[in-house]
Amino acid sequence: MEEHLSVGRVAGLAGVSVRTLHHYDEVGLVRPSARTAAGYRAYSAGDVERLREVLGYRRLGFGLREIADLVDDPATDAVAHLRRLRGLLREQRDRTAAMVTAIDKELDARAMGIRTTPEEQLKMFGARLYESIGSAYPATRTTEPRIAARIWEALGDARTVLNVGAGTGSYEPPDREVLAVEPSAVMRAQRPAGSAPCVAASAERLPFADQSFDAAMAVSTVHHWPDPVAGLREMRRVARRVVVFTYDAGTTGRLERFWLTRDYLPEFAGLLVGWPSLADLTHAIGGRAEPVLIPWDCADGFFEAHWRRPEAYLDEPVRRAVSVWTRVGPRAEQRAVDSLRDDLSSGRWAERNRDLVALDAAELGLRLLVA
Repeated sequence: MEEHLSVGRVAGLAGVSVRTLHHYDEVGLVRPSARTAAGYRAYSAGDVERLREVLGYRRLGFGLREIADLVDDPATDAVAHLRRLRGLLREQRDRTAAMVTAIDKELDARAMGIRTTPEEQLKMFGARLYESIGSAYPATRTTEPRIAARIWEALGDARTVLNVGAGTGSYEPPDREVLAVEPSAVMRAQRPAGSAPCVAASAERLPFADQSFDAAMAVSTVHHWPDPVAGLREMRRVARRVVVFTYDAGTTGRLERFWLTRDYLPEFAGLLVGWPSLADLTHAIGGRAEPVLIPWDCADGFFEAHWRRPEAYLDEPVRRAVSVWTRVGPRAEQRAVDSLRDDLSSGRWAERNRDLVALDAAELGLRLLVA
């Protein structure tokens, strides 16, 4: 019994009651693998690992039946559970950051004697990350033709295509049969008339049978998924070909190469902690990664798009359509914008980045994953 923890010790470390642990045992959620000579429950390292997963999902709001299905999944090991929990916690953090931003704006408005409408007051508590940034998408997040050409070429001869995390429908090939998947109601509502039909679902649980599509694609969305590796495996399951446009968080010198993260927004590095490596992402689909250069006049306003047009980052609508700004928080955003504005005015930015003017395209870590 020296390798086991008593029920009281486990309860104290986990911050739950002994009664809770007894209940988990009775319903079969976490059954201790041993008993002491006196008949008390005793927990092994494996029992504690399972309890950690149960408590993680429980504190994210999952019901006990849902948790049982998750922790009993034979295809998910401890590392996969940790990655999923981390992704879910990041999503929760992003929702909280969006609410803080909304509250800060209302406080500023009230300080000026302006009262927000009842609808605006309620929206801050119902908003997910996409809901907080989605309204700016139509104006700034459009299809970049040169990147689209790479994606459509990688789709090969696929006739049926599943677009996962489809957003408002950018990059959907017009000459193929496309079905979209998008969890955000705000994004679905902004899909233009005549666009592909769209299903409300998450990447990690695609409601389709194995090999239902010729190809599955995902564009600038994987970083929003709670469990990127699980989502990519799902794409591989439902399609014979997979094409994903994303970024390589582990590229050597990536933060240093992009002046915005190097000089103004060091908090961006914190967003990449724990992000799956490029090897993990490509392994999930059994494919390869290809670099994608960003043209200087890129039409799609993703985070790195304005690398040669720094003034764009001063525009509120441009920033609101990029999740990075919501995730780093309003203080970091304001500091970065103020510093950039000062450096543009003084000429310091131009002096630091004078070599960029001669470039037509830049390599900033964007990748096309193909399997």
